[in-house]
Amino acid sequence: MAQKILNVALQGGGAHGAYTWGVLDRLLEEEDIIIDSVSGTSAGAINAVVFSGGFRAGKHAGAKAALSNLWHEVSAVGALTNPVKTTFFEQWRDQWNLDGTLSYEMFELMTRMFSPYQINPFNLNPLRSLLASQIDWDIINAGGDIPVFITATSVRNGRARVFRCHEVTVDTLLASACIPFYFQTVEIDGEPYWDGGYMGNPSLWPLIYHAKSRDILLVQINPLEREGIPHKAGEIINRLNEITFNSSLIAEMRAIDFVARLIEDNHLSEEKYKRLNMHMIPAPDVACQLNASSKLNTDMRFLNLLRDIGRNSAESWIKENKRHIGDRCTVDIREVFLGLPPEHHAASVMDRKAKKAAGAGQ
Repeated sequence: MAQKILNVALQGGGAHGAYTWGVLDRLLEEEDIIIDSVSGTSAGAINAVVFSGGFRAGKHAGAKAALSNLWHEVSAVGALTNPVKTTFFEQWRDQWNLDGTLSYEMFELMTRMFSPYQINPFNLNPLRSLLASQIDWDIINAGGDIPVFITATSVRNGRARVFRCHEVTVDTLLASACIPFYFQTVEIDGEPYWDGGYMGNPSLWPLIYHAKSRDILLVQINPLEREGIPHKAGEIINRLNEITFNSSLIAEMRAIDFVARLIEDNHLSEEKYKRLNMHMIPAPDVACQLNASSKLNTDMRFLNLLRDIGRNSAESWIKENKRHIGDRCTVDIREVFLGLPPEHHAASVMDRKAKKAAGAGQ
């Protein structure tokens, strides 16, 4: 059976990371799909490290079990420590978005009025003990199958810092997931860090420079587009966060498309520059009518729902696109990420082909 080798890039998004759990769980059932490397940010970083460690310890079954254990533990810890609690009536409505709940509104108000240094002066973070118990750090630091690249944002200089296997610790993951309204900055070697999503959600360039495969599968969490204009303060903040967390990804996609066109026009040598095959499994948010408040929802029923949606999304992608791995892109970067209409893209491709044909005929 011919192997299909993929790099995987995992976006962050709090509890929505359970969607990525489902995607990875389904990919692990394809014996001919080999995951080469993983880049992740925030919840994507946690998924990446748990996935890699589980695979190194027990191959496909080990990775599946590790991801399942992680998200069940997230729900268990959340039941005890999550400041956003739903009432019986809210649970009865099966309302996954929390912005209509009193506890969420109070929590958001508190985080806008007071910093985490005031609300949580002892810097208690339940994620620390959870990650310490779920991950074998010796296995991760030793390297091996499925190397990981974890992104955090330097508070001092605003640059992305990518940590590789030998550098990954509990603090690395906490830094990658450090939303500054919720958590105190995480210091690593004297450098303060915030959530990696501000500068790389996720970072693609490590997969370009350090991985052998030319194929990258992006598991999207934050939707690029939403219909309508946000009017409420919470809606404005939520959409602004989505735009911010997608900005670095769009910039990297623009660069990937630019290099691909230069290679296609013979301005760059494909022997020196890598032509990438980009793939994407889109975010569940829009179709499921989820907003940013649901990223704090750690109810196991909700996490299982996201897992199942992720599995179904991966199933559809595999059926439609697995045969194209190693051959071509299955996502139109110019249309999806750069907003160029299909006819503009088609005309551009035809112009370049015509120029190449004319050059060959001379």
